[in-house]
Amino acid sequence: MRRVWWIVAVVFLFLWGQSALYTVDQGEFGYVTRFGDPTATHDGASDAGLHVKLPWPIDSVQRVDRRLQVFDLPPTETLTRDRQGRTVDKTIAVDAFVCWRVPDAAAADRFIRTVGTPEQARRLLTPRLTGRLAAVISNLPLDDVIKVADAAGLDARSDRLRRQILGLERVGDDDPSVEELPTAVLRDYGIELVEVRLRRFTFPEAVRAGIAERIRSERQRKVADYQSEGNREYTRIVSEARRDAAKTVAEAKAKRQRIEGEADAEADGIRNDAHSRDREFYAFLQKLAAYKLMLSETRDVLLLSSKNELFDMLLNPPKLAPKKD
Repeated sequence: MRRVWWIVAVVFLFLWGQSALYTVDQGEFGYVTRFGDPTATHDGASDAGLHVKLPWPIDSVQRVDRRLQVFDLPPTETLTRDRQGRTVDKTIAVDAFVCWRVPDAAAADRFIRTVGTPEQARRLLTPRLTGRLAAVISNLPLDDVIKVADAAGLDARSDRLRRQILGLERVGDDDPSVEELPTAVLRDYGIELVEVRLRRFTFPEAVRAGIAERIRSERQRKVADYQSEGNREYTRIVSEARRDAAKTVAEAKAKRQRIEGEADAEADGIRNDAHSRDREFYAFLQKLAAYKLMLSETRDVLLLSSKNELFDMLLNPPKLAPKKD
């Protein structure tokens, strides 16, 4: 019987001694306490592996995940602002998500002392972030939410909202002396706020008709801008085409007149040269042309005067030159 008790004691001591060994993974912090008081914090990034402590219940180990944590904020309904009327505008619901982590061993110690678990971190961060989110959206005109923008514009708007939610950029009546939210959360809870992003905007049923009307107005304004720009471009192109056509026609007319003038001058020169070489033959050709014109335009009886020089060729035709033998 005594032997059995010895075996039981050895097995117990062996198992109890094993509780003195523990491992730290690369994705976590190992937080060692002795009777509740912290004695060491092992960072998995630089101190991962097997470690030794006093057996339980003297020393105990708590583990804190050092990887990135993500959770969704509950939908937040808030009023937007009409800057022109200086009044509140439509109600919108905003969905957002939060990325956070415990950055180092000192932050892990603060996290264990003040928060304890990721679930408790979510309960602590949610009211602070939703309150800040509502304050930012309440200073945002509804037109900035629904207006049309390209990819670059959307990225810039999203980054501006993120900075405003984190307190890195002041909004409205913010007190300049108020500490930035990431700094305050890291100091109070040992939590590093890595990112806060808006997932989407939704609208309650009561305001959807008004939102749709604003969207249609925005699209119609864009259509009017595009049409106006197209009409200006059309007018410019037509005006330039008409000017170019008028210029081309004027240049063609001037060129035609110049060519015709040169041709007439050249023809007159040729005729004058021919007339000066043989005046009688030229007069003979002119009379033949006159006969052809008169005889082709009438079938009436012609009364010819023998005294008119024009008809002397009909009354006294030229004689043929004698043939040479």
